[in-house]
Amino acid sequence: MSIRWLVVLPLLGIFVGVLFANRVTPYVLGMPFLMFYIVLCIVLTSVCMAIVYRFDPSNRE
Repeated sequence: MSIRWLVVLPLLGIFVGVLFANRVTPYVLGMPFLMFYIVLCIVLTSVCMAIVYRFDPSNRE
């Protein structure tokens, strides 16, 4: 698996996943589900970008 797919994963999570997560009724941590999903996507995007940065060959000295 190429590490570059981790760049596409957050885009799919936000643009496509919001269509399926557009719900209000299940509250997670006191937030409506859609808001929780967006916060989760932001956190997971940071994790994915950190992994891409770590394994990018151009960042090695």
